[in-house]
Amino acid sequence: MASFTNSTQPLTDGNPLPSDPPTHSSPDDSSSFLIQVSETLPSSSTIQNFLSSPTCGAISTFIGITRNNFSGKTVTHLSYEGYEPMAIKELTKLCKEAKEKYHVEKIVAVHLVGECPVGEASVVVGSCSPHRRDAIKCTEFLIDELKGRVPIWKKEIYEGDEQSVWKENVEWHEGRRRRVMVKGEKGA
Repeated sequence: MASFTNSTQPLTDGNPLPSDPPTHSSPDDSSSFLIQVSETLPSSSTIQNFLSSPTCGAISTFIGITRNNFSGKTVTHLSYEGYEPMAIKELTKLCKEAKEKYHVEKIVAVHLVGECPVGEASVVVGSCSPHRRDAIKCTEFLIDELKGRVPIWKKEIYEGDEQSVWKENVEWHEGRRRRVMVKGEKGA
């Protein structure tokens, strides 16, 4: 299931973006968000086109890619599951918070559910801003909060006879949220 909050029709590689998106919008204006939880991700050009704005000089994106190893084990692929309506609701809330916290115009938060082979993207977050600092800080905030709050779960599938493992994000421990340490942060 795909959910886009910037248009009434899902964006795909063959469909044009809505013309003249708002250049200044309130945190509650969902037309400035591209949110999706589905078995496919929008193309990088769709994401880039959505984030482009004549009033912004910076676009920052983070793309999470499936790696081929973990703790000496060979990973063949990841499998993601999630409660999509709740994930969309939480992503929307997260985007609104980010827009209030940082001076950004548009935000992307998309996550794959289903199988994700090695080398493929499973999550993309990003933002655009008149200046780089807010775009970069917003993007970091988005990925850290997404991993800690959004109800999407990851299972690592290993090569051979090794057991597959449901993974808990570093932002969580024993079902409870915990602080992620950031280098250079006071009190860290």
